[in-house]
Amino acid sequence: MKTKQILKWPLIVGIVILLNLFFLYAVKVAYPAPEYDDFCKQEQVVKELTTEESCIEVGGQWSEHTDRFKPVSMYEGEIVALDNQGGYCDQQYTCRQDYETAREDYERNVFIALVIFGVISVVIGFFTMGKEVVSIAMTLGGVLSFIIASIRYWSYASDWLHLTILGVALVILILLAIKKFTE
Repeated sequence: MKTKQILKWPLIVGIVILLNLFFLYAVKVAYPAPEYDDFCKQEQVVKELTTEESCIEVGGQWSEHTDRFKPVSMYEGEIVALDNQGGYCDQQYTCRQDYETAREDYERNVFIALVIFGVISVVIGFFTMGKEVVSIAMTLGGVLSFIIASIRYWSYASDWLHLTILGVALVILILLAIKKFTE
């Protein structure tokens, strides 16, 4: 009987980890992430754009130099300030903005999917009360899915959404604890 108790926790941890890996790969297979190269083509030859007009024409962002940000060239250990007619061009500015927008939308959708998977896991854990290992593993797996979803989307979410995510998670866990452990 003691061996059975000892083996219970590694089994629970294994189920929790594999459950969440399954969730993450299911999302990855069903809903691939946007690729940077799909938005910003990597040219074999990149032409230096030295005027604001030519930069904007290719969707770039022109930035004027200040003394603090003046570009330098390293040639045989010598630092030489470059004169680039007062500015430089970030040629991938527009396509990078498009990629970041697509990435934020993707992370929001993954957040929603992982929360749904987490809710399903917690519900399964709640309804398998007679099967202690499965009940604990599914409940912990669902909670871990909430954590992973929140971490992935955290940098994109607003402060109000942060507060909402934390508040909802806290209320759900408190209600589950009351329901599960007061019977």
